[in-house]
Amino acid sequence: MNDSIGIPKGTRDFSSMEMKKRNYLIQIIRNCFELFGFSGIETPSFEKISTLIGKYGEEGEYLMFKLLHSGNFLSKKISDFLTKIKNKETTIDIDMIKHLTEQISNKALRYDLTVPFVRYVVMHRNEIIFPFKRYQIQPVWRADKPQKGRFREFYQCDADIIGNSSFSLWQEIEFIQLCDEIFTKLKFPIIININHRDILGGLVEISGIEDHLWKNFTTSLDKWNKIGRHLVKKEMLRKGISSPSFEKIACFFEMKENFSKKKEFLNVAFKFSKKGKKGIKDLSFIFRKIKNISLKNTKLEWNISLVRGMNYYTGTIFEIFPNHHKSNPEKKYSIGGGGRYDQLASFFGMENISGVGVSLGLDRIYLSMEKENLFQTISTFPSKVLFINFGDEEVLYAYKMINFLRKKGISTQLYPNAVKIDKQFKYANDNNIPFAISIGKNEMEKKKIRVKNIKKRIETEYDNIEDVANQLLMII
Repeated sequence: MNDSIGIPKGTRDFSSMEMKKRNYLIQIIRNCFELFGFSGIETPSFEKISTLIGKYGEEGEYLMFKLLHSGNFLSKKISDFLTKIKNKETTIDIDMIKHLTEQISNKALRYDLTVPFVRYVVMHRNEIIFPFKRYQIQPVWRADKPQKGRFREFYQCDADIIGNSSFSLWQEIEFIQLCDEIFTKLKFPIIININHRDILGGLVEISGIEDHLWKNFTTSLDKWNKIGRHLVKKEMLRKGISSPSFEKIACFFEMKENFSKKKEFLNVAFKFSKKGKKGIKDLSFIFRKIKNISLKNTKLEWNISLVRGMNYYTGTIFEIFPNHHKSNPEKKYSIGGGGRYDQLASFFGMENISGVGVSLGLDRIYLSMEKENLFQTISTFPSKVLFINFGDEEVLYAYKMINFLRKKGISTQLYPNAVKIDKQFKYANDNNIPFAISIGKNEMEKKKIRVKNIKKRIETEYDNIEDVANQLLMII
């Protein structure tokens, strides 16, 4: 193969079988979104950089795919820049590089679906009926280091509700219910880790960490479950957080007790923290109400070290993990997450807008289901039936039957050429098509339909296409 042929790292081709499985997931997720009252929209694959910058944190902006202006714009700008340097009209420094970057790129591939959604809401505010419930199933792009379960191009499945005032916590409960419904349909047990940004804020208050170090604190804490206490402490110390401040609150991130015990310890710690008390009050409401609502396939756990990396979260946050017996707890990766964002729209000049949402990672769900062999019920054949091609006259005679089966929802195809019969049967076998229907001149004269089970090599004759359809519909 030519070495120049290939695809960029972190991207993938999908076979027809893989697409069947992906479409199966998308259909179930879409149906559940609509069952809970969400309506679909789509936004462009790329946005203005000004729309995306400042919403994701330092790491998010570093991983953003920026797009160069089209045509020969880049070469002209660089040529002008080099001329200015040659003529000593400018010097190379950070500010100059930033200025040049802004001139040659003002667009970027979308990093997630939430920020473009809020931009959409602000632009279409006069057409939208609030509260607005939308879902989106589209690809996003991140310039991350490719590895198992982490790609540069991947699909997110988002559902959000946004409105003109703060929603009650029943919306968080609705999203927990929504996730439970989706993963019950997929026969995929999950754990939802939940936390609250105000609890993290309360811990910062009681630890003595200065306000300007908030981002440093949350960015490092977000790695707690990945790299452990020792390395998180090391990183926090490097970022200006003192050892006494870290030690004062580190015990809370290691707590293994149930919700009531954690609440008891934190209530004592938050005696003088209004923010921390607010976070506990919100989570207490959610856990108390969930007890009275049956969750079929979901375990809800309070994880005090949960951060969620996006800057825009303001209240409850949650992350979804597989809960399968084959999953190694130390190597689990998130398959989804979400939370509340009450200030994101204000970045676009629209105040008093509150949002809550969930984002599911289609690719990670796919990989987890593959690992657990949960795609066994999906048909592996491209069609259920192949009509053997005997020539124009026979095909014309058979076409009413082909159309009849298709109307019944039975996937049916006609071999494109009247080649040797053995070659056509081999095609069916190689493509895992379970049945072949033969209607040659002999069958036309006798008004019979000959159906062959390819794997079992058994042929059956039928008198009419209705009986054939009934038999095929009984076979999954």
